Amino acid sequence: MREKEDIFHNWSPYAKVYDPIKIGSIDGTDVDPHDRAIVRAINAEYRPNRHVKGKPQCTIFVSRLSPKTTKETIKEIFSRYGKIHRFRVVKDIVTGMPKGYAFIEYESESAAEDAYCKAYKMNVDGNELFIDFECERLLKGWKPRRLGGGFGGRKESGQLRFGGRDRPFMKPIITGRMLNEDRREERNGVSQRSRGNRSDRDEYRRRRDRDRR
Repeated sequence: MREKEDIFHNWSPYAKVYDPIKIGSIDGTDVDPHDRAIVRAINAEYRPNRHVKGKPQCTIFVSRLSPKTTKETIKEIFSRYGKIHRFRVVKDIVTGMPKGYAFIEYESESAAEDAYCKAYKMNVDGNELFIDFECERLLKGWKPRRLGGGFGGRKESGQLRFGGRDRPFMKPIITGRMLNEDRREERNGVSQRSRGNRSDRDEYRRRRDRDRR
């Protein structure tokens, strides 16, 4: 019972640490992995790239860039929010083609915060941009998408990841009826579920599982 109360009161729409099992859960409460990629993320050993330079607090992640978007366009747009210290467009190591995302480091945290707030979902060359802070060095336990982690994803893949900016956790449904039920179990030492209590749990599971389909 106490655990359910803690889940409800300590809930946040965004992950504070990166736990692959919880990230794979629509409300951040799962205790078992539901796809093989999550198991891969759990078992993967990942350390942030020590060659990455700059301050993570001043760095934003920009993705969903159009192939038509040039470095000059990126610099022109994001210079509106403050002085850029450095930025890089990530390219495929084999083809040399842009992979559709970039990292921009500002001189100040306030400029990064401004870009984070104002450039989110901006339309550039026909694409709606996704903006976030750098997770690799800021989010403890981070695992990238290639190792089964990351955030977001497509429903068709069956590997949705929650707790990020594009797919926040949904608030857990923990009703007074459920808490009273657990109090009775503690007193009686038995598990007796009423039809009404089952319906509460069924609704909880439907809400938790609907984005997995």
